[in-house]
Amino acid sequence: MPAPERLPAPSVNATGGTAEVEELLAHGELTVVGRIREASNAVLLCTVTHGGASTDCVYKPVKGERPLWDFPDGNLAQREVAAYLVSEATGWGLVPPTVLRDGPYGEGMVQQWIETGESPEAELLALVDGEEAGEGWRPVAFAEVGEGRTALLVHADDERLRRMSVLDAVINNGDRKGGHLLPAPDGRLYGIDHGVTFHTEDKLRTLLWGWAGEPLTEEAGSVLTALEAALAAGQPLATRLAELVTTAELAAVRARVALLLRTGKHPQPSGQWPAIPWPPV
Repeated sequence: MPAPERLPAPSVNATGGTAEVEELLAHGELTVVGRIREASNAVLLCTVTHGGASTDCVYKPVKGERPLWDFPDGNLAQREVAAYLVSEATGWGLVPPTVLRDGPYGEGMVQQWIETGESPEAELLALVDGEEAGEGWRPVAFAEVGEGRTALLVHADDERLRRMSVLDAVINNGDRKGGHLLPAPDGRLYGIDHGVTFHTEDKLRTLLWGWAGEPLTEEAGSVLTALEAALAAGQPLATRLAELVTTAELAAVRARVALLLRTGKHPQPSGQWPAIPWPPV
């Protein structure tokens, strides 16, 4: 019997078409091959095979989640799927294909594995001496680096990161660390670990503050306008999200999109919540 065809990282078109990968993840045979021990929750590395195709993926069973004091409703796996659906609705394809399904350890989130090089965040984040970010970089904050020294934390002035910052503002991402940014060999950028999202309160914590307070791009404005329509009651996206997050959380998503459109600017830290996740990488 020939070996199954391995699917590469998905190529997302303007409408976010990843049906082939979603079908594989949702209906394929899931085989656990290891565990990612650095994760705070249970994260299992798997292969999934279906219809002559296979891919690597991560499986996060609901049973392996650690409860969080500020996320009493729903569960982290559902929020991960909700983040993927919103990403797909933007057409930017910033989140790897993600489904909710049963697995060897019960229901959980299954997401396609994205291959990257060593220390993938290195090309996106840096610490620099002095008070200027330098050409091609955006300042975030000063960080202590030991022995009484500080350095300026910066991120790349990269359109992919700018799109990610807009997505994070929409889904209210409370944990955008450097290690959650995965540049793929084909030039695509993916974000992972979206369990801490969709809270009704402002929980935005991110390393991507470089555009805070600046006008949104024309592209972002068009994407948010389309997203606002897709979130209207009765639309397929809104109906699916209502199955994954609470009614109040869905209303909060709509309110955040409306606020971004009304102000036309990237959000700024609220001052009521730590603006940068810890650890940052």
